[in-house]
Amino acid sequence: WIAGHSIAKDPEAAKPLTAYMAQRFGLYEDLTVAENLEFYADLNRVPRAERAARLERLYRFSRLDEFKDRLAGALSGGMKQKLGLSAALIHQPTLLLLDEPTFGVDPISRRDLWLIIHEMVHEGVTVIVSTSYLDEAERFDRVALLHDGRLLALDSPAALIERHPGRLYRVRTSSTRADRDRIRALPGVRSALLFGDHLHVSLAEETDWPDVAAALAGAGVSVLDAEPSPPSLEDLFLDLVAEEPEPASAA
Repeated sequence: WIAGHSIAKDPEAAKPLTAYMAQRFGLYEDLTVAENLEFYADLNRVPRAERAARLERLYRFSRLDEFKDRLAGALSGGMKQKLGLSAALIHQPTLLLLDEPTFGVDPISRRDLWLIIHEMVHEGVTVIVSTSYLDEAERFDRVALLHDGRLLALDSPAALIERHPGRLYRVRTSSTRADRDRIRALPGVRSALLFGDHLHVSLAEETDWPDVAAALAGAGVSVLDAEPSPPSLEDLFLDLVAEEPEPASAA
């Protein structure tokens, strides 16, 4: 159901309310920026009387105004994504679906994309985004964590992070990757996940870090530094995945 319309029984009523932007650039590379936007305005039957104002606003948001006459195929990856988003917004949809919109996008264009998206949300547009960047997911109102087609959790980012059990420490040893399995096997350690050259070590509520550090020293592991760390969505997600039962073997 989209805005009260069944997409099974009345898809034509739902279509004008919906916009979709794919991860891969899907506009016409042999048309200019302006020609692509005019074409999508035609496809979506944007009234001529309203078109100039909508285009001017989209150009301002996307910062594509000075590139109106450039072929879409000659744009950078970030500019292509902003053009794709502008084309999706030309008919002022109620629901915007975005498939990994910032994949492979440079940091400046990524920031610009989120500014545009948050402006749309502020105006009442519902935006559903798929992303593998959990640091980006922390900016959303609600997050659904999915793994192997199953819903692991659904809530606001703050509420999800509060669900992270135990305490988290950021740990670096003299051989972090090699020591991961040793740390995982210690009593009171729930998980030890590799983040760059550090481990995020999750402890059970009743476990204190000095006990873990003493056990590591006894096992010949040299801890270079260890400090408490607030959990992130990524920590929670990896912890939930680690608890998932192994899938049954195929017959």
